[in-house]
Amino acid sequence: MLLAMVFMAIEGSMFGLLSYMMKPMFDDVFVGGNQSALATVGLIVMAIFMTRAVASVAQKVLLVRVSQMSVADIRQDLLEHVMRLDPAFHQKYGPGYLIQRVEGDVGAISKVWSTLITGAGRDVIALFSLFGVALAIDWRWTLVALVGAPLLIGPSVLLQRYVRRNARRSRDVAAGLSTRMNEIFLGILPVKLNRLERWQAKKYRALTRERIRVETRSAAGQASLPGLIDVMSGIGFVGVLYYGGGEILSGEKSVGDFMAFFTAIGLAFEPLRRLGAISGVWQVAAASIERIQQLLQTRPALADPAQPVAAPDGVPGISLRDVHLSYGTAAILNGLTLTAEAGKTTALVGASGAGKSTVFNMLTRLVDPSSGAVEIGGVPVAAMRLSDLRAMISVVAQEALLFDESLRENIVLDREVSDGDLHRALEAAHVTDFLPRLDRGLDTPVGPRGSGLSGGQRQRVAIARAILRDAPILLLDEATSALDAQSEQVVQAALERLSKGRTTLVIAHRLSTVRNADKIVVMDAGKVVDEGTHDSLIARPGPYADLYRLQFEGAEGMR
Repeated sequence: MLLAMVFMAIEGSMFGLLSYMMKPMFDDVFVGGNQSALATVGLIVMAIFMTRAVASVAQKVLLVRVSQMSVADIRQDLLEHVMRLDPAFHQKYGPGYLIQRVEGDVGAISKVWSTLITGAGRDVIALFSLFGVALAIDWRWTLVALVGAPLLIGPSVLLQRYVRRNARRSRDVAAGLSTRMNEIFLGILPVKLNRLERWQAKKYRALTRERIRVETRSAAGQASLPGLIDVMSGIGFVGVLYYGGGEILSGEKSVGDFMAFFTAIGLAFEPLRRLGAISGVWQVAAASIERIQQLLQTRPALADPAQPVAAPDGVPGISLRDVHLSYGTAAILNGLTLTAEAGKTTALVGASGAGKSTVFNMLTRLVDPSSGAVEIGGVPVAAMRLSDLRAMISVVAQEALLFDESLRENIVLDREVSDGDLHRALEAAHVTDFLPRLDRGLDTPVGPRGSGLSGGQRQRVAIARAILRDAPILLLDEATSALDAQSEQVVQAALERLSKGRTTLVIAHRLSTVRNADKIVVMDAGKVVDEGTHDSLIARPGPYADLYRLQFEGAEGMR
């Protein structure tokens, strides 16, 4: 950056030197008729342009590198920060909005380097050198040339506020466009099946028209700023022409003096116009900077404790005592108390909204309870580092999240795994059942969100991940509910093998998948209403027996 500033200073100073050379060119060569001075002046002017060319190229290349490096760092920091924020934040702001913040807003401020820094360096130095020449020739002419400058102050302030307001609105509309596209592409199948193409296109078109409107207003404001400079320039030129022209005609000043001054002032107005345009660019960038700062200043509510406690060793048990949790005014858990014994499988069953998934979210500290105790191995989850807590837990959910990478990378992720451990995990998760059918084996790309694999195959990949993770606690959240009977049987066998020797919590709506659990906990309205083994619960009247008979009779009716 310092080196780029040096080249900008060299380039800017060439403007003043060029205007100064107008005096000997006219007085010595054109008016004085000095033939020998012609070659000298010509060589100096050529050297000025050569120096300016080299300095211009060098500073532009350096500034592009500085711009790209700094923007890359900002994007990296912003992405890492957003990933640390709480799930509540991500529920409030969708992927499209966040993508626009990381990509669009940071891209908008990247222009600051190439435009603002260049203006602050090259153009400011050019103005100093040019006005230095003008003042050296006649300070009164200089004041006359700048007589219109005070008239610019008020309109410039109003225009800058106008540009920032429209730039801020433009960034909001851009975020809306990104959100709309994200929803369309992620939900392309429902869009097609419900014939929503025209409706979605109409929504997108409305946002596009709004963006055109605010972008046009912003551009008009930005263009008006250098336009004000042109008005000032016209007033100044006319003033110097009348005031200075009289002194030339009276012989008080030479033609060379006037041409050097006129060249200096003429060259000065172009940097002034660019600086006027820069103020508009800065207002656009400032609107994005405000949003980036706001995002970076957002702090996660769920953070590591000041004095963390070590995670328990071995295979720990899980206990929740009198836990309450509310989302706004909606009570989710109401005095929930349950235990999951170490090394055994505990199933959570109940109607939707009973609070089963909330238990998983509290154990992994995606949310903290309003009151009550949540402990693993006797240690409160809030007393441990988040990284230590989550290292103890493997989660296999209903929808396995896969990335647009190879099958191997989706299973291994960021771990160092030996070929032997990987092969054992593939066998245990039954990935080897479909692996030979893939064109490139483990190096086969799985597609966006794992679209190249079936639902059962994606679940087996998730199980292989959990096996390699080898965490003492396993959380299974409806891991087989979306599968057909054949895939469910294979995945269920892999899950039973994975559960051995671990403290396992299972959420299931289909009770047939939890019959062999060591304990079944029945939840309703955020609390435990019954618990026991499958046989004991089915043998007595209660919500579990009612639910089981309802599912069994429904299955018989289907047959």
